[in-house]
Formats: sequence, structure tokens, C-alpha cells
Amino acid sequence: MKTLFILRHAKSSWKDESLQDFDRPLNGRGRKAAELIGTLMKKQKLVPDLVLSSPAIRARETIEILMKAAKLAVELRYDQRIYEASPLQLLEVISQIEEDKKSALLVGHNPGLEDLLHVLTGHTEHMSTACLVKIDLKANKWSKELAEKGSLDWIVKAKELEQDSVS
Repeated sequence: MKTLFILRHAKSSWKDESLQDFDRPLNGRGRKAAELIGTLMKKQKLVPDLVLSSPAIRARETIEILMKAAKLAVELRYDQRIYEASPLQLLEVISQIEEDKKSALLVGHNPGLEDLLHVLTGHTEHMSTACLVKIDLKANKWSKELAEKGSLDWIVKAKELEQDSVS
């Protein structure tokens, strides 16, 4: 059995309109949300064997803040194919994970991540920014043939964590 965590990058800034989409950084709310998700991962003792991230600035900042907050010391790889990827491209990336890795965290963008969630589990869920999903895969190998082999274990949105910390 393999476990795949999927994380959509946190909220990015649109302040500087001269920036290309790839180069947009997180805004203040996004940095706070990434820290909240990292804190949740630390509290829940969620430690993936590998982190695969889009190299876009907002994804890089999200995972760097999250890993610091979660105190994760795991291998982190940036993969250009994750940026603007379709679910089939994401499955290609996933299929190349080494077999000794039991769990992985994939950090990227919509609509690819929402579509991947649907392909893997049959669930249609909106993945807002800084949304973390846990999928249990009924497979012993990382492969391209993971369609409908996953079950959605849970989904957590940073907005919900913000509300919990206020109340």
C-alpha cells in the first residue's frame, strides 16, 4: 500500500502585475496558511518519504515554509513537469517514484491536482489554496496505472485550520 499526499500551493500575490505566472510569490495569507499546514503535519506526525514540488515560486515558498513548520527533514525534489501539468503528466511523475518510498507529497497547482484527485479516487473536490489531501493507494508500486486505485482518506483546507485557531 502506498500513500500520496497532494498539496495545492498556498495563496499567491497578484500585487506585481509585471511578474509571469511562474514567478508569483506567496502573499501574507499564503505564508500563514503554509505554516498552518506544516504545523498540522507536525502534530499529526505526517512524514512523507519524498516531497515532489513544482518549481514555481509560490509552490517553492509553500513547501519551504511547510517543511520548516513541520520540522521535516526529507528529500525534496523540484520537477518542472508538475507546473501546469495534466493528471496524466502528474501520473507520469508519480510513476517514477522509487519503490522503496511508501509515501510521497506532491505539491502543485490546479486544475491538475483536482483532476488527479478525481482520476485516483473518483471524488470531485475543490482544492482551495493550501489544501492538503491524503490518498491511500491500493497498489504496491508507483505506476501510471493508479487510476481509480485510490481512496480519499481526508482533506484539510488551511481556511478551516485558521477558523479553528480563532475559535
